[in-house]
Formats: sequence, C-alpha cells, structure tokens
Amino acid sequence: MRASTSARIAPRLGKAAFAAVVVGATIVLSGCGANRDGMTTGSIPDDYRTRHPITVTEVEHTLDLPIASGDRNLNINTQDTIAGFAQDYRSMSSGTIQIMVPQGSPNAAAASIMRKQIRAELVSQGIPAPRIIETTYQAAASGDAAPVRLSFVASTAVTDQCGQWPEDLSDNTVMNRNWHNFGCATQNNLAAQVANPMDLIAPRGMAPIDAARRSKVIGLYREGKDTASK
Repeated sequence: MRASTSARIAPRLGKAAFAAVVVGATIVLSGCGANRDGMTTGSIPDDYRTRHPITVTEVEHTLDLPIASGDRNLNINTQDTIAGFAQDYRSMSSGTIQIMVPQGSPNAAAASIMRKQIRAELVSQGIPAPRIIETTYQAAASGDAAPVRLSFVASTAVTDQCGQWPEDLSDNTVMNRNWHNFGCATQNNLAAQVANPMDLIAPRGMAPIDAARRSKVIGLYREGKDTASK
C-alpha cells in the first residue's frame, strides 16, 4: 500500500519540480531584462546629427569694406571682393542689399564718395538698382577707420557652435559613448558647403529622361563598346 502511494506521489513531485525550474528561469530572464547593462544601452542613442542638427534659418550676411581717408576710387581688390559678395547675393537672396556708410569718423568723407562707386559696382554685377538701399551708422570720431558695410538677409543652413565640453571625457569612455563635441565640425562644414539650403529640406525636381541618349548608350553596351565617351 505504501509502495503504490509513493509511486503516485513521485510523478507529482517531478511535475512540481519542473514547474519550479520554469518559474525560476523566467524570473532570472526577466531580471536580466530589467537590470540592463548601462555600458551596452548607453551607446545606442548617440547620434551626432541629433546633438548638432543642421537647421535652415534667416541669417544676415555682411561684408566690411575698409576705406582710408585718402581713398577716392575703388581698387581692383575691392572691386573683386564686391563682385564675389554680389554673386553670393544673387544665388542666395532676392531681397534688398544695404550699403551702410559711417558718419562722424575720420574717413566719413571718403566713405561718402566711395558709396556711389560701390553702388555702381553692385549694379554692374546684375543687382537691380531698386533693391539697393543706402543707410548710415554712427561711428567713433577717433580710432580705426570705420568700414562701409554691405549686408543682405537670406535663408542659410546653420548648426550650433562647436567647442562645447559639458561632460567629462572619462564618463563617455566608461559608457562607450561619443563626447558632446563629436561630429560638430563635420556638421558645420556640411552646412557651410551646401549651395542651396532647400536641398536639406526636399529634393529638386528631376529633368526628363533623354530617350535618344539612353537608347544609344544601351546599344553600345550590348555591342560591348565603351559608353563613357560616346
């Protein structure tokens, strides 16, 4: 009688032990999921494009032209500088461009004379005369010669300032993460090199396919000929 009872109890104990093992394994695995390794998970949300995003915003572009008290005509170097600034204006803006002339400075008289030549140079570079506005600003009566400033406002791709170190580098090494300033210079260079900031927002429209050129290139390819120079 006792032997048969023991035989019936043994399978039950075996099932209970198996269930206990399963429950224990589940608890252990869930514990591993709850206590995540900071060194592993800390390296996932670490994108320099998120820390230093490139944004398109309105920026004032300026050019200071040094004018000496004895100047009466624009030299070749100054003319080339104005031409480059005018080219930037044509490619970036369609608004107004300002010529700011100093007042009260030792070179104020020369700057007033050069103002007309600067305006004529801008017009010769293709800028419509109605878009050129002439203003003045108060300069110091002594000290360095006040420049004539050209300025216009245009949409420009920019990012935040580099050189920020808010965290200890040793902390980033332990957590296997990039430091805060990582990637900032690359983002700034990319923003400076973008000719059209709208390219960062949406792609440009595609030109129609040249069917004749495509047929010619495919024909040369099938014949085993060079298609690069044809």
